[in-house]
Amino acid sequence: MTHAPLTLPRTAAARPDVTRLLQRYGVYLAVAVLLVFNALFTDHFLTVANLRTQLVQVSPVVIVALGMALVIGTEGVDLSVGSTMALASSLLPLYLGYGLVPALLVALLAGVVVGAVNGSLVSLVGLQPIVATLALFVGGRGLALVIADGRLKQIENTDLLGLGTDSLLGVPLVVLIAGVLALAVAFLVQRTTFGRQLVAVGGNRAAAALAGLPVRRVLIGVYVLCGALAALAGVLATARLTASDPSALGNLMELSAITAVVVGGTPLTGGSIRVLGTVTGALLMQLLHATLVSHDLHDSTAQMAQAAIILVAVYVARERRSR
Repeated sequence: MTHAPLTLPRTAAARPDVTRLLQRYGVYLAVAVLLVFNALFTDHFLTVANLRTQLVQVSPVVIVALGMALVIGTEGVDLSVGSTMALASSLLPLYLGYGLVPALLVALLAGVVVGAVNGSLVSLVGLQPIVATLALFVGGRGLALVIADGRLKQIENTDLLGLGTDSLLGVPLVVLIAGVLALAVAFLVQRTTFGRQLVAVGGNRAAAALAGLPVRRVLIGVYVLCGALAALAGVLATARLTASDPSALGNLMELSAITAVVVGGTPLTGGSIRVLGTVTGALLMQLLHATLVSHDLHDSTAQMAQAAIILVAVYVARERRSR
């Protein structure tokens, strides 16, 4: 006796394929659609000056989002990245008198310390990442305001300001730095032992521990990298704004970074990191905001559109996990 093979209706069989394609390529398609729309209907969009502006504006978000992607890859989250940017910025005016390099090292060290504290609270104390990083989300900005005496301070160091304004072969330095860091993070995730351990810890922390992987060390390392990248973004944002303003610098950056990571296809459940998707997700949010503003729509409209994209991205990711 033979049995006919079971076949699914065409619509039922096609749905998973469409969902999979959206999850994998949807962010790239959305960016392509926005680029075509703006090329056709937005005045002066394809000018070099405008494209340069868009890339410069999105670069700090990309840098922070790269660190956030590593943290989310371990099934965590870091809410303190905006405060870390403010803290790094507040330290710069205090040490620029010793030269650019010492000031940069101090600012980056602040990010490393914040990351080490976050990682220790998560891996050693056992706090949930959202709780552990919430403490420095509040306390970090408060400390930055104390260091800066609650005031905006103008930056006059030409070497630092050059990081925000100078170019190399016509490409802004901030864009080059973001691009190099994206390549470095992609190499870290795909080609190094630490990257494979990171993904394994995010996929199943208990199984990773039983397999002998250094789970605590990996978690601390991930949060340290995230803190250092946030501090660097704070330095570059300060250079571009020509001022240290810890009360405003980095506000809502944690949400922008999480949005870029989620829209880019990295699941909040960990175990996978999409670096190119994260960079494209940040670019998508930047282009969407610029498009709506260019067509005289209020910022609130842009925020609602971004919220809708986040919901779609999370839904598509959930559909993929459920199969």
